Amino acid sequence: MEKIACRLGINYMTEFTSEVQTIPHKVGSVYEVLSDLSNLELVKDRVPADKIKGFSFDKDSCTFNVSPVGDIKFQIIDRQVNDTIKFQGMQLPMEVYMWIQLKESGDETKLKLTVKADLNVFLKPMVSKPLSEGIEKVASLLVTLPYDDILEKRQGK
Repeated sequence: MEKIACRLGINYMTEFTSEVQTIPHKVGSVYEVLSDLSNLELVKDRVPADKIKGFSFDKDSCTFNVSPVGDIKFQIIDRQVNDTIKFQGMQLPMEVYMWIQLKESGDETKLKLTVKADLNVFLKPMVSKPLSEGIEKVASLLVTLPYDDILEKRQGK
């Protein structure tokens, strides 16, 4: 079946999900920071420069360069307060969506990342492992952000 699908150019939406992470900040603070991507400008020095370059941000989008893929842009297409932020990948050769899911847990926040990518059967085996590993790294990075400090710096502008 996969050989036939490959010859026909059939693609499948493939889902990649991170492990649930715990962020030691209230969900309101986490949502407020992550739902306005211009806040990432304050912490872009935490991103490994050898892996990702050319970061630019505004309230609704984030653009960066990943070798050997090139420029990638993620645009926020939906926000549900203190719950979900949905992104669509732009400037990509395939359809890609990403969700940041948040859940309040006392003074902490549970976070899970989900990516759905429209992959053909030929491409799927090549990108599955790097995508899965990348999602876990992003989720781990989001746990370490100083959410309260970011909000204080933003309000101090």
